[in-house]
Amino acid sequence: MTTSIGIIGGGIVGSTAAFYLSQQDDIKITLFDEGVGQATSAAAGIISPWLSQRRNKEWYFLAKEGASFYHTFINDLSKYIDTKEIYQQQGTLLYKKTDKLLQKLEKLAQTRKEEAPEIGDISLLNQQEINQLIPNISDTNHALFVSGGARVDGAKLVESIRSIIKENQQYKHEFIQSIAYDNMSKNWIVAYDSHQEVFDYLILATGAWLPNLLTPLGFKVDVRPQKGQLIELQTNLNTSNWPVIMPVGESDIIPFEHGKIVIGATHEDDLGYDLTPDLSELLHLKQVASETISTFSQEIINRERIGTRAYTSDYSPFFGEITNLPNLYVASGLGSSGLTTGPIIGKTISDWILKTETKFEDYRHKPDHYVTVNS
Repeated sequence: MTTSIGIIGGGIVGSTAAFYLSQQDDIKITLFDEGVGQATSAAAGIISPWLSQRRNKEWYFLAKEGASFYHTFINDLSKYIDTKEIYQQQGTLLYKKTDKLLQKLEKLAQTRKEEAPEIGDISLLNQQEINQLIPNISDTNHALFVSGGARVDGAKLVESIRSIIKENQQYKHEFIQSIAYDNMSKNWIVAYDSHQEVFDYLILATGAWLPNLLTPLGFKVDVRPQKGQLIELQTNLNTSNWPVIMPVGESDIIPFEHGKIVIGATHEDDLGYDLTPDLSELLHLKQVASETISTFSQEIINRERIGTRAYTSDYSPFFGEITNLPNLYVASGLGSSGLTTGPIIGKTISDWILKTETKFEDYRHKPDHYVTVNS
């Protein structure tokens, strides 16, 4: 008997869940995605959570496991597509305001390596050593380098997964008007464009738009949108082997093949779902990045990337089930670490549907803290 699963949201969580569920012969999936404002498609991710100084141990465990899972994830995808321009592990170079802070971070990284060997080699580099990695760099400060750091192109990742899914499953570019649970049939009903579809299971991976689907069902959802802007430069530089560069501030420098550089991102609250480019913010990103690599100041902005992240009031992500909503799984609040944690979340949700135990059983009912009955 075939099990039908609807997945609303084609970002990193929904796409990953769709990919793994689509491998099962007795499962039929339909992936819905309107494609407007999606955080994943705008993002260029830095997979290097071991250098984060967030004190939330639960978040760090999730991010650490997410980074570790990427090796399996990319290997699984590479059976179908060429992943070279999607994901590449060339290391991460991180700057701090003072050498003292840098040395403190090095000790933290060494400690974390005991449980996360995928961090790779850890080195404090001077300017001469940094120039061997990146000849064009103009910042004269020392930096911390970890060889296990990686970068990922969010848009290419989800586009590639979508192409795999289309081979034997359904992808629909639709705006979802509503969802409802039928107590008689024990199915979920998804309504869109004067159509309805019925599913045995439903996954809501809609990020900042999760309240739009759950509020009509009588729930209050602790999720807010945050605007993120990035810029893309097309240079003549040989960037293929560059590591990701994390200067002080928001202008992270993420190099890709063929001289493409992505810089960002902003973290703008209280702007709702606005996707309008803000030239002053974009120019500021470029200006700050030019302090690290001065030749960037001569480049024009080739394009901007703008998306909407989802945040909770305590900045923690959540995923799992909601009490009294059977066969429904949700994920949201991933914030700026979505490309690091998204794949492991999507895989975990797919494992739960397949009745497979995971490392994240404590997360199963975490959504109840963020999705509550509206009194």
